[in-house]
This record gives sequence, structure tokens and C-alpha cells, in this order.
Amino acid sequence: MIRLTQGICATVALVALSTLTTTAYADGRDWNDGPVVNVASIRTVDGHFDDYMHWLATTFKKQQEAAKKAGLITAYRVFVIEARGPTDPNILLVTEFKNWAALDHLGGKMESVSTEVEGSVDKANQSQADRAKLRTVLGSRTQQEALLK
Repeated sequence: MIRLTQGICATVALVALSTLTTTAYADGRDWNDGPVVNVASIRTVDGHFDDYMHWLATTFKKQQEAAKKAGLITAYRVFVIEARGPTDPNILLVTEFKNWAALDHLGGKMESVSTEVEGSVDKANQSQADRAKLRTVLGSRTQQEALLK
């Protein structure tokens, strides 16, 4: 009787375990969709690295914190990197979003954040024009992290 009970318990445990494993891989993928990340490549103009870093530490940080508070982004980071040539970036601006849907109508939402931080759309536009004297945007790419199961 004891062996029969142990056998039944072992069988039930095996079935339960295989059911959980099947559920975990039911979609046929070994990964889940992670956050969406945008990386902007920036090259500062010679002699203006500290000026641009000051802007990042003040206005940019205020904008990003306001965007986080508004739920538009989940995180942001600034990386200083070694430029290997004159056309390579020396700063990467990384912005993280919950998913691809978070990018829908983002321009208007971020414009509201910029207006909140800088006072008006005109001031935000002038600030952007002024930053062109400090840096060049070399491009950006948006990608999604794959969270392995």
C-alpha cells in the first residue's frame, strides 16, 4: 500500500512538473519581450565636452526625470565612451521604454515635458538650436531587449 501511494505521488508530481514546463514554453519561445531601448550617438564639438555634460546634468536630467514621473520612460542613462575616430560618438544617451507601444504619439507627449521644463516650445526649440554648437547627433537606434527564460 505504501509503495502504491509513493508511486501515485511520484506520478502526480511528474505530471505537475511537466505541465508547468509546458506552460512556460507554450508560446514556443525561449525568451520574453523586454524593455525597448533607444540609444542616441552623440559627438561633442572639440572643446565643448564639459559644456554639453553640464547641459546633460541640468536640463536633460530635468526633462528625463519629468518624463519618468509622467510614465513616458522607465529609465535613462548617459555613457561616456572612447571615440575611436573623428566620426565616432563620445557619448551615448540611453532611454528605456516599457514596450513598443510606449513610443506611440511620444513626440507630443515629450513636447509637453519639454515645455514644462523649459517654459515654452519656443524656448525648447532655441535650446535645441543652441546645443548644435556643442554637439552633433550622429544617429540613434531603437532595439528591444530579449529576456531569456
